[in-house]
Amino acid sequence: MNRFAQLITLDLLPRLGVFRLSKILKQQSPFTLFSLTNAQLHQMGFSTQQVALILSPPQRQIDLAGGWLDENPQRSIISFYDDHYPALLKELSAPPMLLFCHGDINLLATPQLAIVGSRAASYSGKENAKSLAMQLVKRGYTITSGLAVGIDSCAHYGALAAEGKTIAVLGSGLDNIYPKVNLGLAQQIVQRGGLLVSEFWPDRVPYATNFPRRNRVVSGLSLGVIVVEAEARSGSLITARLAAEQNREVFAVPGVISNPKTVGCHHLIHQGAKLITGVADILEELPSLQHEEDAPEHKISRRDVKLSVLGYSVIECVEFEVTSIDQIVLHSGAAVAVVLEQLLELELAGLIASVSGGYIRVKGEP
Repeated sequence: MNRFAQLITLDLLPRLGVFRLSKILKQQSPFTLFSLTNAQLHQMGFSTQQVALILSPPQRQIDLAGGWLDENPQRSIISFYDDHYPALLKELSAPPMLLFCHGDINLLATPQLAIVGSRAASYSGKENAKSLAMQLVKRGYTITSGLAVGIDSCAHYGALAAEGKTIAVLGSGLDNIYPKVNLGLAQQIVQRGGLLVSEFWPDRVPYATNFPRRNRVVSGLSLGVIVVEAEARSGSLITARLAAEQNREVFAVPGVISNPKTVGCHHLIHQGAKLITGVADILEELPSLQHEEDAPEHKISRRDVKLSVLGYSVIECVEFEVTSIDQIVLHSGAAVAVVLEQLLELELAGLIASVSGGYIRVKGEP
């Protein structure tokens, strides 16, 4: 049996992970199993089912895996025993035996930061995720996330927008991209030099139990996890907890105390996560990298945007959280028609954005 067939067989052995196998074998190579007899395998403590699989490898699954690889030259299957297997991931208590990959596997060896958060993210949360990703890739980091809608997607898009690299870890097989709405994003990631990764076989559907396992890989690949928005019972908190258990850095973006989408972030800060307000707060906790300096941030000023006195009055009534038109009219003291005209000017100037329920401030002082 060749090495590829042996690796597929090892992955399919029931109730036997990498570390349990290492404990049984002690200092022996796992590939020595395939030269042992039935009696020798039983004597080592393998079950009847496990012995049967070792002695009679699952040819159908071996052929399926080989066929999947042959369909696209950008596909790879990396085992725990390969040189390309990420060193940080080996530190997990239960690392995946195999990683199914589509894209540039060299990214697995790059310094990564995970950005995760709410699926039902606010406008400001999404913008924060994009901005952090864009700035971090310019500093030399690869952005890793879970391809979910909301914060995850914005993190991936932010990295791509800054011409950086991003890794998406899936909770399904690579032939079953989930969620379907992000199929185009997954394709962009691969086309632009990124990587899709899953420990699940390509045809695996997205069961709910897959996602905690996906989360441990997201955090396990990364030097640190940045939580942008998270509700009280968010999967992002699971990722953050796993990161802490894996001795990774945990960062949290604070928010308005009345916003339920930031409750999880505030909980993490109470538990010891580092409160961050910008990339500098993240970088000071991490090893320095050779990187491209960020371009100076462009701040819109009164000289860039010529607004009327009333325009400045109206923008002062728009908060960084959703502000209804009724609130803006009330606080500005102007007529509804006049406020609507000013809001349109402010939106065209890029100072505010129209969102569900009203408007939100995008920039600081105009």
